[in-house]
Amino acid sequence: MIYYYLIINVLAFLLYGMDKGKAKRNTWRIRERTVILIAFLGGGIGAYLGMMIFHHKTKHTRFRILVPLAIILHIILIFYLISFPPFGGFFRIRI
Repeated sequence: MIYYYLIINVLAFLLYGMDKGKAKRNTWRIRERTVILIAFLGGGIGAYLGMMIFHHKTKHTRFRILVPLAIILHIILIFYLISFPPFGGFFRIRI
């Protein structure tokens, strides 16, 4: 699972960088739907870093809301997966 999140976040970061470059050159762009989907597939942190570092999509309300929401949802998902069996129940209270 760690490798998945690492790869998807690097991909999201690179997509933001590529799209920013394409926007500057006024060439074919990556769909907004695609970069938001990548964030919801687990690349929220990479997408957020891409937004901040490349100063890309930072003025779009949709991105300012949906990318942090994707991060929050994945944090909740990760806590859920490690808190309940069969994933180990790490955060479960043991008596």
